[in-house]
Amino acid sequence: MGLLDRLAPRNAEPGVLRRPPPPASDDPVFATKALRKFLSCLTSRASPVLLDLGPVVGSNVSFFGEQLGCKIFVEDVFADLDRHVRAGTLDVLPAFLKKRFPQESGSVDGILCWDLIDYLDRAAAQELANGLTRVLRADGALLGFFGTAQPREAHYTKFIVADEGNLKHRTYPSARGRQAILLNRDIIKLFAGLRVSDSFLLQNNLREVLFRKPV
Repeated sequence: MGLLDRLAPRNAEPGVLRRPPPPASDDPVFATKALRKFLSCLTSRASPVLLDLGPVVGSNVSFFGEQLGCKIFVEDVFADLDRHVRAGTLDVLPAFLKKRFPQESGSVDGILCWDLIDYLDRAAAQELANGLTRVLRADGALLGFFGTAQPREAHYTKFIVADEGNLKHRTYPSARGRQAILLNRDIIKLFAGLRVSDSFLLQNNLREVLFRKPV
């Protein structure tokens, strides 16, 4: 598999690397407490494998490549969700997510889930969590963001790494808004095969949760 194949979203046209425009200077910047801890979980591994569930962000690919020397797979599940919403096929989304990830079981060292779970109904969220738990390696790490307040507008957010302690947030149109806000116990239940390593409630109405897979 070539570099373009690894970086392009799985639903992109073959051979086409679709990158968003460079970060704008007016993107708001918010502190992150969990990203540094996520990185530290992977630095001890030689050539770790990273799975990113958001759209391709070129600067993020460069950042993680430089920090970890990792192999990165981008699987834009946000685009998958939009496609199902527009096609009126949300009823089959759980079955789609159940088979979504081609990676072998226990083959991924780290997963960037971002805030994807917030946009899924419970059945789809559970299938996603099951699939991510399956591909995650023992002692691997998964970083997820969860909203704590319902936003007024329907949009997704590209989380652009500024440095280990800060993320730029760039919103872009979505076909669906956030669903029900999950409580801590709901989040833990979704990822029953993982354990919560750290959890941080931020001032920007996001909860960062770092999961580890038991050995």
